[in-house]
Amino acid sequence: MSTENEGTAVPPAPSAPPVPVDAPAASTPQASEAGAPTTPIPPVPPHASGGAQGPELVHAGPAPAYASAEGGAQQGASGAPQHPGPGPEGTWPPPQSPGTPLYADGGAGGAGGAWGSGYQQPAPKPKNGRGGLVAAVLVAALVAGGIGGGLGYTLAKDNDNGSSTTLSASDSGGSVKRDAGTVAGVAQKALPSTVTIEAESTNGEGGTGTGFVFDTQGHIVTNNHVVADAVDGGKLSATFPNGKKYDAEVVGHAQGYDVAVIKLKNAPSDLKPLTLGNSDQVAVGDSTIAIGAPFGLSNTVTTGIISAKDRPVASSDGSGSNASYMSALQTDASINPGNSGGPLLDAQGNVIGINSAIQSTSGGGLGGTSQSGSIGLGFAIPINQAKYVAQQLIQTGKPVYAKIGASVSLEESTGGAKITTEGAGGSDPVEAGGPAAKAGLKPGDVITKLDDHVIDSGPTLIGEIWTHKPGDKVKITYERSGKTQTVDLTLGARTGDS
Repeated sequence: MSTENEGTAVPPAPSAPPVPVDAPAASTPQASEAGAPTTPIPPVPPHASGGAQGPELVHAGPAPAYASAEGGAQQGASGAPQHPGPGPEGTWPPPQSPGTPLYADGGAGGAGGAWGSGYQQPAPKPKNGRGGLVAAVLVAALVAGGIGGGLGYTLAKDNDNGSSTTLSASDSGGSVKRDAGTVAGVAQKALPSTVTIEAESTNGEGGTGTGFVFDTQGHIVTNNHVVADAVDGGKLSATFPNGKKYDAEVVGHAQGYDVAVIKLKNAPSDLKPLTLGNSDQVAVGDSTIAIGAPFGLSNTVTTGIISAKDRPVASSDGSGSNASYMSALQTDASINPGNSGGPLLDAQGNVIGINSAIQSTSGGGLGGTSQSGSIGLGFAIPINQAKYVAQQLIQTGKPVYAKIGASVSLEESTGGAKITTEGAGGSDPVEAGGPAAKAGLKPGDVITKLDDHVIDSGPTLIGEIWTHKPGDKVKITYERSGKTQTVDLTLGARTGDS
C-alpha cells in the first residue's frame, strides 16, 4: 500500500534503456515520481478479522494509535516503545509502529538505479594464422552467398513466362472492436475520467498521485495523503489523459479515512463521472482493474483479482501526521507509488475502491532504491465508505467519524479490543453518556466481535467502526471476567480529525 505521495519527490523514470555507443558510457536515468500517496498506520495485528493475519502496509510511515475511533491510549505494537497521547478527541494521529504498510505512493522518494551496465567496446584480438583462416572462410561464405543469389535470380528469370503472380500483404488489418466487458473496453471508457494529481507544498516539496471524476461539477476524489502537501497554501493540479491540465483546490480531507476531495478550477463542461459500484457485493476472486500513475507513469492500467475482503489495515505516510485505518479490499493488481487515490474497478468498469496502500517487503528497494514496489498485495478503501466520506467533505468540508465512545488498547496480543483502564490525557476511558456507557461497557471489557466480524485488536475494531455511519446500530460481543456477553449499541459521531 504504500501506496503514493509521501511528501518526497521521486526522480524521473527512464523511458528506455541506454543505447550502446562507441565510447563507453553508462547512462543512469533516475526513476521519476513523487512517492505519492496507494496508505501505513499503527501496525496491523498479526491476525486479521476471521483469524487471518493482518498485513504490514506501506503508506510508508508511522501508524496512528487511534482508540476505537474516539481515541485511546496510544501504545506501540510488536514491542515498540509506547507513545502516550490523546485519541480521537485529542491529537491525531497516534504514532506509527514499526512494520506498518506504506501509502500507495511509497512514502519516500528515491533515486532509481541505472538501466543495465555501461557498454564497452571489445578489445581487438591479435592476428594469427587462425584469424586469417576465419577471415578466409568468411570471404568464401560471402562469395558462396553471392553465387547462390545470382543462380536463384537467373533460374527465376528463365522460368518467368509472363504468367507469374505477385503477392502482396494486405495494408488493412480489418476493423478492431473491443467489447465493453473486456479490460481494453473498460480502460478505454474509464481513462478519460481519471487524472494525475501533482501536489506541492509552500516549500516546494510534493509528489504525484491519482484521482477520478466524482461529479460533473469538477469534484475529484483521491487519497488524503496525495494532497496533504497542498492543504496549507500549496499548489495543486490535475492532468487528464488528453494532456489538459487544471489548477485545483482542496475541498476537504479526512486523515483517518485517508480520503480527500479536490475541485478543478474552471472545470470543463463535459466531465463524465465514473460509475460507483457496491463494495459490499464484491466477492473474493472477482476481477479488478487499477488505474493510476505508478512512479509518475500516468494512465497506467493493471489487472488482478480481489484476493481478500475486510482486511484490517493501519497505514501512514511516514511523516507521523497522516495516518488511517480501513477495512480494506485486498487485490493482487499491480499497485505502486503513484497509484494512490486511483480507482479500483470491477470487470464492468464500476469503481469498487480507492487504491491506497501496498504491502511492502522490509528491504524495499526497487532498482536499488529504498522505495517500495508491488509484491502483489495492494489495499483499497471500499467505495461505499469512500462515497459517504466524499459527500460529507463536499457538503461541510469536514469528515464525520462513527464512534463508540471508549478508548481501546492498540496492543496486538490482546485477543480482541480491550477497553483501557485509563483514557488519553487522563480522561475517562469510557465517555460519560456515550454509546459504550449507555450499552453498559466498562474498562477492562474485551470486545471480540462487531456484528459478525471477528475483532482481534484495537485497530481492527476502529477499521470496522469506520465502515459504519453515525446512528447505525451494531451488536457488540465482549468478554468480562471470563464470560461472553452481547449488547446492542448505537454509534455516535465525531466531526473533524482533531
